[in-house]
Amino acid sequence: MTTARHLDIHALHPTPAANLNSDESGEPKSLELGGATRTMVSSQAWKRSIRLAVEAELDERAARTRMIPVRVADTLHGQGWPEDLAMFAAAQIAASAKKGGLKTNPEEGHRTQAMFYVPTDTVRHLTVLCDTHRNALQEALDRQNTSKKPAPTLLPTDEIAALLVRRTASISLFGRMLTEITDGHVEAAVQMAPAFTVHRSELQPDYFTAVEDWPRPGEKGSAHLNTAYRATGLFYRFATINITTLVANLDGDTATARTLVDLFTQAFIMTMPRGGQTSAAAHTVPDLVHYVVRDRRPVSYGAAFDEPVRSRGQGYVPPARQALTQYATTIDRLIGTRHRITHGHAIAAGTPLEELGTHHASFEDLAATCSRAALPETPDDTLDEVAA
Repeated sequence: MTTARHLDIHALHPTPAANLNSDESGEPKSLELGGATRTMVSSQAWKRSIRLAVEAELDERAARTRMIPVRVADTLHGQGWPEDLAMFAAAQIAASAKKGGLKTNPEEGHRTQAMFYVPTDTVRHLTVLCDTHRNALQEALDRQNTSKKPAPTLLPTDEIAALLVRRTASISLFGRMLTEITDGHVEAAVQMAPAFTVHRSELQPDYFTAVEDWPRPGEKGSAHLNTAYRATGLFYRFATINITTLVANLDGDTATARTLVDLFTQAFIMTMPRGGQTSAAAHTVPDLVHYVVRDRRPVSYGAAFDEPVRSRGQGYVPPARQALTQYATTIDRLIGTRHRITHGHAIAAGTPLEELGTHHASFEDLAATCSRAALPETPDDTLDEVAA
């Protein structure tokens, strides 16, 4: 039986007044936990910022999109193809991608119904493929216009499918749900929980006006007024990387896996969701980051905050640190430390927390240590199983 190795990352992250992730009414998302309302940021919102940061560091971009045929048609038309032929080629890509074709919306340029997650250069490769078969595409379009019957699929299915299931390193890390094409699905190595405030959190109204810069003579007042809602709080954040799955997705390339773990850890610490940042500039960093490398299964410390912490005149950071530390100690007592490989932490200020393992002076050092601890240069028996 293969032993799964996991890197768990916990953070206590303070934010000022902001709306990092809004609900359907435009207000900050919330959830009920422990009988108290908390502000929430969905995992998808924070994960997207992390993914983009990782891809930027790797200079290896990928896109989540339904627009592949549309982008191919636009590119071909921009290269001088007649519009009808460019659209026909895009339709052929969808029709030829697999037996029976991909489900698309012809009225929207054959936008696919399924969301794809592909390297951004996929469109370029598909346009080259279309260019190679341009004469055949033109002949098929002419026959279709004459006979008024749909043209048969004529692009090579194996080549199109191979392009649509290609991976970048970030796809191996974050996974991909794609069931329409064989071998398209990639199991995610990263799991991320929604972030939530460790204390009760109420919406803060922000009444605002916009002044008319070009008023008519005699006019006073504002051109627009409204109320925006923001929230403040100290968030508990948790993510875990299944090192076993990551190495398997990378076909045993532990060097790339080590790089991805380092980059993900740094991005988890340093990125913020983009929602509402123009009017909030909530570019904070965590107060505390704690990591645990363990075998068998990950462990979240979210239950440490089932009872909301109280400030008692000292803010939320000190009691939240205490609650997380006590819960980590409780977990060690309950499940033991036999499968805990190592653990450590970095804090903004104050005395290091012995219960949370090795103290790191910087987040950069912590991230580098995470990658080395999860995937050491000299594999032990467990890592031999992981690589296998």
